[in-house]
Amino acid sequence: MLLCSRSTIFAPFIAKPSPNLFSFFTRKTHLLSLFKNSPIRCNHNYFFGKPIKDSNSFGAHDLFVNKKAKFCNLAISGTSRRNEKAAGGNVMSLREKKKARREAPEGVLKFKLDKCSKCRDVVEGLRLYDEARENGVELNQHHYNVLLYLCSQNGGENVNDLRKQGYEIFQQMIIDKVPPNEATFTNAARLASAMEDPEMAFDLVKQMKSFGILPKLRSYGAPLFGFCKKEMADKAYEVDAHMIEYGVVAEEPELSALLKVSVGVNNADKVYELLHRLRTSVRHVTESTVAIIEDWFKSKHAAKTGKENWDVRKVKEGVARGGGGWHGQGWLGCGQWRVVRTQMDKEGVCGSCGERLACIDIDPRETENFAISLSKLALGREVKADFTRFQDWLQQHGPFDAVADGANLSLINQQTFSFSQLNAVVHRLHGMSPSKKLPLVILHKSRVTGGSAQNPCNKKMLERWKNSGALYVTPAGSNDDW
Repeated sequence: MLLCSRSTIFAPFIAKPSPNLFSFFTRKTHLLSLFKNSPIRCNHNYFFGKPIKDSNSFGAHDLFVNKKAKFCNLAISGTSRRNEKAAGGNVMSLREKKKARREAPEGVLKFKLDKCSKCRDVVEGLRLYDEARENGVELNQHHYNVLLYLCSQNGGENVNDLRKQGYEIFQQMIIDKVPPNEATFTNAARLASAMEDPEMAFDLVKQMKSFGILPKLRSYGAPLFGFCKKEMADKAYEVDAHMIEYGVVAEEPELSALLKVSVGVNNADKVYELLHRLRTSVRHVTESTVAIIEDWFKSKHAAKTGKENWDVRKVKEGVARGGGGWHGQGWLGCGQWRVVRTQMDKEGVCGSCGERLACIDIDPRETENFAISLSKLALGREVKADFTRFQDWLQQHGPFDAVADGANLSLINQQTFSFSQLNAVVHRLHGMSPSKKLPLVILHKSRVTGGSAQNPCNKKMLERWKNSGALYVTPAGSNDDW
């Protein structure tokens, strides 16, 4: 226990301490006083006493003459950074730590390997690797990844030796129990593909799962392009299926490679599938992809492919389900294709055949995904009960062919809310509806309870929409844009 007066700090001290009374130890400390006008911190050597219950012990008042001494029950031990450094401590600033890491053998090796990576100097990189192994420098994940990258990217006369050394480095990484990441497996797969072994490259990609690593699009490049180069179509399709399973979306280079190998093996169904994947995900293709498409339609196999008889009703239903323009029924009709390059005018009319391009909508799957995403967003930002109530109402009164945003339609080119303008749009949409059903009109509660909504004509119109199950009023505090 410590005692503290206004200006002096005391500690019990006995010249010949009795073991059954106090146990003592000394240390340098900062002492914090809780009293006004007293020192906040004091750097001195103090004796701390731990009282032990003893019937013969005497009180603190017997140790001190100063009757005004007060107890201080808070002591903060430790020393300042400056004092510890002066005493030979190991406290380092952040800058000093960074400098120490840079100047360490591992840091120097990282700097030199990064320089080799920029210059693609694989020879120097391998020399640094051998030197580090000889000197006992511990290699980390970054070191190994740079070395694998160098070996997988370089060619030349000794390309086979480089690939072999790269694979040995990968094996050494596993032996050293350095945890790999996605870049490690991707570079190793590229090494395998460069060694004309896309099967090994694909196996490496599949092994990523056991390490809890998700492959990226670049991870699949080595096995996919390797199989396509060898015209191993079935294996390339396996890689494509693996990508789809892990949610990796192929881009034009991957789809173009798959399309080329499918054309090469005359797989008409795959060509059909890949053309539509290009249509939905790429839209604007490069010249090399255009050449592959032209080769297919000019081929004899394309002329023989197609149904001579088909169900017109199914085709129309397919077009409706697909949003227009695409029926999804496969190749229809046989015969030689006429392949020409042309342009579309501003109205979407083809300069070659004179037909107008169909206006297409998003397909049902995209519509469903959009609706689910929108619902999640709304439930996260709206009062849950309000949006759930709207979903239940929509389930009861829907579906609708069109939706009218009442506020926006009523205020277009208007200074005030115009019910007559909204009614004109609703009337037009009603006439355009295939089912001759009124569109869903969304209005905020404030728009139907006050202002021009109290006009008898407007009131009657709102009542008619409500009775027809075409008006939904969003509650106060809710966003009618959902």
